[in-house]
Amino acid sequence: MIIMVQEDIEETPVESFEVKYSCLRCGTSVSNTELSRLPEIKCICGFRVFTKDRPPVVKTVKAI
Repeated sequence: MIIMVQEDIEETPVESFEVKYSCLRCGTSVSNTELSRLPEIKCICGFRVFTKDRPPVVKTVKAI
């Protein structure tokens, strides 16, 4: 005899991080979702090298 018990499993929403990239040649900003939709990773100017945009805030860490 098999007893089936249905457990209540709560689904947690998956956090999606919006990462911005910029073209090294022309500086056009592109999001990660826009790049994933394209068949190949290429800027509108035709260049294929991107850099990750970083926030302008610099973190300072105290020395021990």
